[in-house]
Amino acid sequence: MLVNDAVDVRRSRTDAERIRASLRARYDELSAEYDEAAAQSQVLRLVEVNDRAGDDQADSGTKTAERDTAQSLLRTILDRRAQYEHALARLEDGTYGFCEGCDEPIPVERLEIFPSATSCVSCKQTRERRAA
Repeated sequence: MLVNDAVDVRRSRTDAERIRASLRARYDELSAEYDEAAAQSQVLRLVEVNDRAGDDQADSGTKTAERDTAQSLLRTILDRRAQYEHALARLEDGTYGFCEGCDEPIPVERLEIFPSATSCVSCKQTRERRAA
């Protein structure tokens, strides 16, 4: 469990450390995932540069699609890592577990499933409706 069950959001030092360790572990996992994906992307680029002889349009299109997929993966990992970095900063300043939209506590169940959540379900749904 990431936060206290009670509505009282004051966390003991032990709870805060457990949350911090969980967030940091996921951040570190994402960093390792990024490093691996970046290395694979670099290999893909090197192979592409050195293997252009005889390429037709289909080969060229396939290589472009592979490169775009690799770049998309890198951006996704960076975005997720930034979410965990933001969650760690919020934990440090005492705002972790509160909705950035309405300042109400984010339900414990939501934080257990999505530890880097910054909004309650209601605010998230409102934001998604506006974006659509």
